[in-house]
Amino acid sequence: MICKVELNVAYVQCSFSKFLENLISSVMRPPEPSSHFGPQVFATYYLYSHVKTNLLSFSKPFFQVLHLISVWCQIAMAKNDVEVGEHGSFSAKDYQDPPPAPLIDAEELTQWSFYRAVIAEFIATLLFLYITVLTVIGYKSQSDVKAGGDVCGGVGILGIAWAFGGMIFILVYCTAGISGGHINPAVTFGLFLARKVSLIRAIMYMVAQCLGAICGVGLVKAFQKAYYNKYGGGANELSEGYSTGVGLGAEIVGTFVLVYTVFSATDPKRNARDSHVPVLAPLPIGFAVFMVHLATIPVTGTGINPARSLGAAVMYNQKKAWDDQWIFWVGPFIGAAIAAFYHQFILRASAAKPLGSFRSNPTY
Repeated sequence: MICKVELNVAYVQCSFSKFLENLISSVMRPPEPSSHFGPQVFATYYLYSHVKTNLLSFSKPFFQVLHLISVWCQIAMAKNDVEVGEHGSFSAKDYQDPPPAPLIDAEELTQWSFYRAVIAEFIATLLFLYITVLTVIGYKSQSDVKAGGDVCGGVGILGIAWAFGGMIFILVYCTAGISGGHINPAVTFGLFLARKVSLIRAIMYMVAQCLGAICGVGLVKAFQKAYYNKYGGGANELSEGYSTGVGLGAEIVGTFVLVYTVFSATDPKRNARDSHVPVLAPLPIGFAVFMVHLATIPVTGTGINPARSLGAAVMYNQKKAWDDQWIFWVGPFIGAAIAAFYHQFILRASAAKPLGSFRSNPTY
């Protein structure tokens, strides 16, 4: 295959060089001596030869780089050890799923990387809540007609959805290599059920996420004290006209979409087959958050993240926010559990492995 690529590149290089030469010859063809005189003729000849030489010499490094890139791609594909079957389906040679995480991994508590990951989750959730809740309050203040605002002012629901989805995209990209970029207790819970993280790590992540959310909303309240309580503090509440069942269902389905996207974007088998997938993983996750917000902001204000709902409720501290708080915990946890089951037992057809009991020292 590498030989074929080399031949194709050489052929294209030769063809393109001839094309450039013909193009330059036709455009910069020297004029007839009978119609031009003296220095004009010599200047035209000089310009013709100078431009031709430079352009053709410039094309050679370009195709050398193209050749190196093509060879590098072939080597990278060979390293991935992926072969195309007779029917065009990809099969990874010798691929094995990574071993499941143990239920209790006390060794994690002795590693700095574990605490670094917990800190990353805290800071990421703090930044997430700070930017998003500030966006919500800013939109409400700008669109408040009674306060002199414009009913069509501010970023609108679309802008709020972009704020949530965009921040998840940014923060997952920044923290994926450190903590996995959960930033959401529901995501952590789903990954725990799929045996991707240990119980100790899951609990510590959830605590860090909740504390980070409270601190993030606390910063918003400190900076926007005049508007915070007036415009709801960014707290999740069930909207008027919707029943509890509708709100709970919206949270279940919305969280399912998010956690299912997380599983698909971070699937180790897909990562082994397509080396570009880990780099692109934050993008579909951010878009999932964006789309769910577009659909459920009118219903519940969109929770799908228990830490986000808890942080806003703690700082807002109003009865309605606390009365509906259970919806934003039960719904996301159910949605995450369904997504974990669907991906692990149905799509990956790996039911036999997760059915085994949790082990502190897995042997497979």
